[in-house]
Amino acid sequence: MDDYRELKPRSKLFKKIYIAIMLWFVGRSIQAASRVDKDIKKEFDDFPEGFTFSLGVAPNGPYMVVGKDKQGKVKYLGWNRQGKRIDVDMKLKNIEAAFLLFTFQESTCRSSARNRLIVDGDVPTAAAIVRVIDMVEVYLLPKLIAKLAIRRYPSWSIMRTLIGRSRIYFRAILGY
Repeated sequence: MDDYRELKPRSKLFKKIYIAIMLWFVGRSIQAASRVDKDIKKEFDDFPEGFTFSLGVAPNGPYMVVGKDKQGKVKYLGWNRQGKRIDVDMKLKNIEAAFLLFTFQESTCRSSARNRLIVDGDVPTAAAIVRVIDMVEVYLLPKLIAKLAIRRYPSWSIMRTLIGRSRIYFRAILGY
């Protein structure tokens, strides 16, 4: 009975790196979109100053942390949650759930319905954050892929989408 082989889980390094890159880019894009899009800015205006949220993968990350400073500007605060007061902490249960979400095989709504998203904090605020992430995905992704990633594709004008997309990409890459 003492002869058994212990199985260790395989490393999912590729998936973890992919999710880390996506969270980094989405975090910077949220910061950029809050300065470009009036609807996203309005969502953040409803949050109190000093508000911070994180989105990541349980149990060990990666994470993105986004906050609103005292001047009302939205900032991507990086991946490290240590020493930061997190008002709304959103976690995907595991790396597989995060990979489904960030490869756009599953929408955020479907992921929530399948109990893959854990929210620690105010649920209506988390719903507002999900709306912001969905609007950012509309800007970042081509329409064909964005329809898979969100529940309802908005009926924005082509100019709003194209001009907003170019401005958000430019600001996200440069980091302002």
